[in-house]
Amino acid sequence: MRKVVTVESWVVYKMTVEAKLSGPNAVCEKTEWEAMEREQPGYHTLIKSGIASEAEAEALARASVGGTTLKVSKSKARA
Repeated sequence: MRKVVTVESWVVYKMTVEAKLSGPNAVCEKTEWEAMEREQPGYHTLIKSGIASEAEAEALARASVGGTTLKVSKSKARA
């Protein structure tokens, strides 16, 4: 029998890579974030928590500074 896991919320955080806050934005379940914080408090930087869905969290991670969404200037968007 499979175990059903209910995810209450998601978080977006800035990863610390090689002791520098220069890593990419990342997404995880709130419970995973809480475990990381217990293990290494303050190592990664929380951007936002309490996000209702993984899709919404992924979109926020891409759009936030350090994310992967390409910014298109208004002049290029009209072309």
